[in-house]
Amino acid sequence: MRTRSAARLLLIDSTNRVLLFRFTHINDALAGKSYWATPGGGLEHGESFEQAAIRELHEETGISRHDIGNVIMERSFEMLLPDGEKVLAQERFFTLKIDNMDINIEGWSRHERTVISHHHWWTVDELLATTETIYPPDIPAILSRLSVE
Repeated sequence: MRTRSAARLLLIDSTNRVLLFRFTHINDALAGKSYWATPGGGLEHGESFEQAAIRELHEETGISRHDIGNVIMERSFEMLLPDGEKVLAQERFFTLKIDNMDINIEGWSRHERTVISHHHWWTVDELLATTETIYPPDIPAILSRLSVE
């Protein structure tokens, strides 16, 4: 099984809401699945996790940064990709506080435009109350831990 390394971003606004994208799969191996997930994606050849986080931040939100900070969390799990390939996902999460909540989607790939239907800035209370699938599912605990550190 191939390992797929990815950088993920917890973007937090000035009121401590976190940005998530709504993914809805219709015509791929994940057809029928819908979920909310953080911005981010796979590393390109020769790219570090930090470089991927900076690139994904710009591509998926239009926000440019030269420094992304430290890794706040790592996780590994088996995952089915939209093309049907099963991989071992290795994700590293970065967090970034931002003031501007405007999202620019001009950098989205054709695939992203197909599967991402919209975005929402979630409060912890909304995350705790929702019955929708959220990835990673422990975002409220992560945010709580970050506010203590």
